[in-house]
Amino acid sequence: MREYSVPATSEVGPDAALTDMLTENVEKHGDEVGLRIQRGGRWEDVTWRQFGEQVTGVAKGLIAAGVQPGDRVALQAKTRYEWPLFDFAIWTAGAVTVPVYETSSPDQVAWILADSGAVAAVVERAEHASAVDSVRDQAPDLGPLYVIEDDAVATLTAAGADVPDSELAARRATLNADSLATLIYTSGTTGRPKGCELTHGNFLFEIDNGITLLDRFLGEDESLLLFIPLAHVLARVLQVGAVKTRTITGHTPDVKNLLEDLGAFKPSFVLAVPRVFEKVFNSAKAKAEADGKGKIFDRAAAVAIAWSRAQDTGGAGLGLRLQHALFDRLVYGKLRAALGGRCLGAISGGAPLGERLGHFFRGIGVTVFEGYGLTETTAAASVNHEKALRIGTVGRPLPGVSFRIAEDGEILIRGGVVMRGYWKNEQATAEAIDAEGWFHTGDIGEIDADGFTKITGRKKEILVTAGGKNVAPAVLEDRLRAHRLVSQCIVVGDQRPFIAALVTLDAEALPLWLESKGKPADTPVAALADDPDVKAELDAAVADANRAVSQAEAIKRYRVLATDFTEENGMLTPSLKLKRSVVVKEFDAEVEALYSR
Repeated sequence: MREYSVPATSEVGPDAALTDMLTENVEKHGDEVGLRIQRGGRWEDVTWRQFGEQVTGVAKGLIAAGVQPGDRVALQAKTRYEWPLFDFAIWTAGAVTVPVYETSSPDQVAWILADSGAVAAVVERAEHASAVDSVRDQAPDLGPLYVIEDDAVATLTAAGADVPDSELAARRATLNADSLATLIYTSGTTGRPKGCELTHGNFLFEIDNGITLLDRFLGEDESLLLFIPLAHVLARVLQVGAVKTRTITGHTPDVKNLLEDLGAFKPSFVLAVPRVFEKVFNSAKAKAEADGKGKIFDRAAAVAIAWSRAQDTGGAGLGLRLQHALFDRLVYGKLRAALGGRCLGAISGGAPLGERLGHFFRGIGVTVFEGYGLTETTAAASVNHEKALRIGTVGRPLPGVSFRIAEDGEILIRGGVVMRGYWKNEQATAEAIDAEGWFHTGDIGEIDADGFTKITGRKKEILVTAGGKNVAPAVLEDRLRAHRLVSQCIVVGDQRPFIAALVTLDAEALPLWLESKGKPADTPVAALADDPDVKAELDAAVADANRAVSQAEAIKRYRVLATDFTEENGMLTPSLKLKRSVVVKEFDAEVEALYSR
């Protein structure tokens, strides 16, 4: 199909604003638990009234500091309780939140502060404050700076003690659906990040038409643990959606303790990127192999996948049902326990999860719903959900959203989730949103007869081999990264005689795997590039990836690198997308070596 639309199930009123949902929760459900905060290794309940009072105190402090309606306030912190607290306080003061990734460099911070014209900034710790102060000369509009770890909440609350409630009411009254809620700077793999203007109406449309599709998992009796950065639009939408649905929310900033936090918090729903689900699967497989139960795990995984596939074709037969029930007791229950024991579902975003893993998780009782969207579409523009689920796709458009496939295969999106435009950049806005209101995503895809969309690549990333074959690298890269030993990879071959790849090894997965092969667990990555056992594993991974493409598109050679691609070394964006030009430039010699033998 070339175009598919789903009718809206909810319309956003012209006077609606994001602050309304919190006000309603405080007034009607004040004594109910709304969030949980981690203190001293324990999760402590916070009621909607307590949260609302803190939001009010901080909002008054911002007003006392001179923040005016429509002013931009920067917010830089890990995923933690104070993030939504400051977000709602900034909105309550009538202002606009400008998220900054806590890992951003001083140069990136300077650009965002200067371009947005931020008048104040809230940062997590002293290190962030020093970075902001070091670039003040580049951000002439910037005024006060508050540090969360220096008790910014108490400082602002005390400063705003004399601001009357009537002033807050007046500030909230300045907001409507067309008011700017946030400027989110796209991490961008090239050039300066652009500020996406998302309105209160954008968020409300996304939540009212999208989050409601997940109503079995989000509600006053359910809980959500957030751990991906709240500076990312997808986590932010889930956070705001949790306030709307009164879902109890917890935050954990450090994924190193993720399994412990999942076990203690026991969420009914989680949001993660594919890498997290891959690691859950790979860690479980590695542990089973280390315990001499690798064959049992492999059989259990195969049964889970077969059982899930059978759900799409009339259900499993008696034999498969019996095997599934057996492995549910022996294996699947332990995997669910690793996610806290109560988790019924999850959202995966940022990159394709892969059909095999999608079926595996549904087979063990935790359905992972894949969706698709960008910062410019207020996160999800399409999503799988219980009433319309097709694993291996990114679902149908949200209610009120239309998808179109352009002549060159590009996905175009129109609807209430599409941003207002790029901040102070009319040219970029005109290039992205055409006269008919279609947002040009830059992604290549296809829509089936039932409206389910598949993403097949990025328009700008299509490689053209010397033989003229168009190759979408993402298809191969996503499958390669799913292997337990692979951390990152990049597929190359533009204007080359064949397709090849650079691969990095997963430092977390290596020790257990090395021990299983009788090798020292601390063997350095650099010593493994030519290891025959590593080569056998990667040969199998490449062969599996190649099954997704034609022979002309297949990876013919690969090379293992000693250095991983990370955000810290500038090869990944904060949303963990490859900076292709940076990687290719850094490893130019290695790429040349692939084609010189």
